[in-house]
Amino acid sequence: MKIVCLSDTHNCNENIEVPDGDILLHAGDATVRGTIFEINQFANWFTSLPHKHKIFVAGNHDWLFENDNALARMLISQVSYLQDSFIEIEGLKIYGSPWQPRFYDWAFNLNRGAELAEKWKQIPLNTDILITHGPPNGILDEVPRKYSIENTGCEELRKRVETLAEFGNLKLHLFGHIHCGYGQMEKFGVKFVNASNCDEEYNPTQPPIIVEI
Repeated sequence: MKIVCLSDTHNCNENIEVPDGDILLHAGDATVRGTIFEINQFANWFTSLPHKHKIFVAGNHDWLFENDNALARMLISQVSYLQDSFIEIEGLKIYGSPWQPRFYDWAFNLNRGAELAEKWKQIPLNTDILITHGPPNGILDEVPRKYSIENTGCEELRKRVETLAEFGNLKLHLFGHIHCGYGQMEKFGVKFVNASNCDEEYNPTQPPIIVEI
């Protein structure tokens, strides 16, 4: 099964060369401000791609999914949208959630600790593929500061992912959000992918990542 991973495309739709595959996943921040126009433009592009299965999880820029979820879902109705929910495709159980540690005043913010832990507890143990907008702490989440490197990912998500890896079926965890964390690594027997297509300057210089499952 060839999984094509996207994230943080930020309205750069046609500037991204998307390879063919069986399942196309997008981990959020399809837009810059999450307007109706932007969501509609993204939906038109995303649905035009030839992949048999397409799945989208909103990000902190995709405001319409928080402010008017019903309208946003209607605009992207030809795509499988996951928000604290799952879908099964050809035997793979795929779960998606848009929440992240509080980041300024963007969409889908929750406080670190108990609030986020409650969301991550909803992820079923038998999840094969997990899509979240943001990364788990310490995994493809490094942001350079003036005098140090900061791990910006969610600590509670890291705990849940470790549990899913030890007691469940987790094979792939896809996310974005931290543009400079782009890349992939394997840990706990799980493939982790930060698929941010836009770099720190919001230019689409980072290509989609393909994972075989």
